[in-house]
Amino acid sequence: KRAFSYSTTSYLGLVFIAIALQQPGIAMLLLFAHGLAKALIFMSVGSIIATTSCQDLTELGGLGSRMPAATTAYLVGSAGLVGLLPLGCFWCFGLLVERFASQYPFFAAVLLLTNGLTAFNFIRVFRHVFMGPPLPKTKRAPEVNWLMALPMVSLTVLVVLMPLLMARLHSVPALASFSWPVALAVTASGLVGAVGGSLVPLNKFWSRSTTRSLRLLQDLLASDFYTDRIYRATIVAAVAGLARLSNWIDQTLVNGLVNGIGRLSLASAEGLKLGVSGQLQSYVLTVLAAILLLLASLQWLPLQWLHG
Repeated sequence: KRAFSYSTTSYLGLVFIAIALQQPGIAMLLLFAHGLAKALIFMSVGSIIATTSCQDLTELGGLGSRMPAATTAYLVGSAGLVGLLPLGCFWCFGLLVERFASQYPFFAAVLLLTNGLTAFNFIRVFRHVFMGPPLPKTKRAPEVNWLMALPMVSLTVLVVLMPLLMARLHSVPALASFSWPVALAVTASGLVGAVGGSLVPLNKFWSRSTTRSLRLLQDLLASDFYTDRIYRATIVAAVAGLARLSNWIDQTLVNGLVNGIGRLSLASAEGLKLGVSGQLQSYVLTVLAAILLLLASLQWLPLQWLHG
């Protein structure tokens, strides 16, 4: 799952680039094609995890012959994501490169590079998981039951039919509206990545280099570009600070004000309690004094208004 999260992030970045460069129709196509193909890949990955109870790539291998449905789903989902003719993302990349090649060549190059790196990543994961000799956790791995295999096979068919589904969407550019050089560039970028992923040796474990620059690059990649630390230092820290401020306001100001009013009420009640004598004549005198004060105030206010 961690290995595939990078491709999800990169493709969402391409969607935002397409929207920013005023290509919302193609952005919608790319989001649609990527969502179905990536869902198929994760169904394949989920079936492997359910069967082997393992998520470590270094402990998987030789599943291609033991889990044919999961293997087919992985291959079709990967082909649908790396711009392989005639599947969905091929048309999306072709349309985007055609739009960007003249005005935004840098972004066209980013699209082709992303396609190549995605193919490189998928081929290496395929070699780790489905090829090679079976390892202890995969020697007896069976195919998943039909409850998982049926939706996986159904989604495989949908990914294969993706171009037909895309062609029926409204407000979408024609799928054949890019040139043959663009089509060759998209196909070549995917093939270069696939060939590179096939030829680069698989190393289960890499030791840290003694060269400082290479070691820093290894640490950067191994720590996921320190995304979790940046997230904790920015978003989490800001939310925690606001929570502490809100707690202080609630405990000190709001709760303190309410408690203060309550204590004042109790103190006033204690003071008034001492003034209660129980004698009727004192109560009548108090009521008469209050009435006199009320009448005096009512007469004083009209005089003030007249002089005003």
